[in-house]
Amino acid sequence: MKLSDLFSKKHAPAGDHIPKAEAAPPKKPLLDFKQLAQDFNTLDPKDPGLWPLAPRVVILLGLLVVLLGAAWWFGWKVQLEELDAQKNQENSLKEEWVSKKTQAVNLEEYRRQLAEIDRSFGALLQQLPDRSEMGDLLVDINKAAQSRGLSVELFKPGGEAVRDFYAEVPITLTLIGSYHDIGAFTGDIAKLPRIVTLNDINLALAPNNKDGGLILKTTAKTFRYLDQEELARRNAKNKKARKK
Repeated sequence: MKLSDLFSKKHAPAGDHIPKAEAAPPKKPLLDFKQLAQDFNTLDPKDPGLWPLAPRVVILLGLLVVLLGAAWWFGWKVQLEELDAQKNQENSLKEEWVSKKTQAVNLEEYRRQLAEIDRSFGALLQQLPDRSEMGDLLVDINKAAQSRGLSVELFKPGGEAVRDFYAEVPITLTLIGSYHDIGAFTGDIAKLPRIVTLNDINLALAPNNKDGGLILKTTAKTFRYLDQEELARRNAKNKKARKK
């Protein structure tokens, strides 16, 4: 190389020797669907080892989704339902435990209340006559009316109406007397040792009575408790009725 050539190259204008910038190649898409379709069309099912990467990834992901769906439908779904049922049962058992714990804490108070109820019930039961005492009670009601000077126009015991553990006996009464005598009679009824109630009271002026007497029409109801034999018959009758 001649020295003049070297010198001429060294002092040549800078713009003559700068290469032009080349245009950047276009970026390839992240997923080329056309290429993927071509890859699937050229797959050889007999030799999956030579399949391109993209089809293998897609097929593996599809198999994974299918396996997860089958596992959910045939296994996990049933297990989750059983888990929900067990959770509900757990909550129910917790509530039952809390209830029983509360009862256990208040057991002595419940026993005391039960004993008090038994005493009260026994006291009330003693006020109910048995079958043998009903005649005496009817006589006491009649005597209470006569002792107050009342005229007994009607004294008619009715048929018994059997309830759970007692029988109700109605007595139709028609009495005539003064207002004060009738009031005293009702007070005597309330003082009887047995339970007697006055129902459907109708009080009016007595006909053809110049002294202003009153006529009392009422239904006195008394009660008696059923004995063991009557209770046994009633229970047997109820059992037969339920079987029908």
